[in-house]
Amino acid sequence: MKLSINEFAELPGVADVTIHSLDVALYQVTVALQTGPHVLVDKHGKVIRHRNLQHVREMLHVLPVRNVVLRQESAFDEMIGQPSREGSNALEVQLSLEPYTKPITQ
Repeated sequence: MKLSINEFAELPGVADVTIHSLDVALYQVTVALQTGPHVLVDKHGKVIRHRNLQHVREMLHVLPVRNVVLRQESAFDEMIGQPSREGSNALEVQLSLEPYTKPITQ
C-alpha cells in the first residue's frame, strides 16, 4: 500500500520506518502502520527514492517517526550458488535521525 508524505505528516501518532537499500546508493522508505507496511510516495503518488541516505534522514527528521532501521537484503548466497534459505539474510541497522554535523578539525 502507498502512503503520501503529507498523510504521514498528519498521522496522529508516531510510526516505525524502514529505509531499504535497494542498490548501490538507492534508498526507498516504508512506514509500518497497523494496516501493514506502506511505501512512502510524493504528492503525485510516485514512490520516493533517493540516491543519498542523508537526504532520506533529513526528510524523515520532520515526520512523526519513532524508530528508523536501514535494511539491506543480500544476494550473496545466490551469487555464489548457495541453496535458498528458509529465512531472510537481511542486514538491519538502527539509525538515528539526529542531524549529522562534521567534527571541527584544526
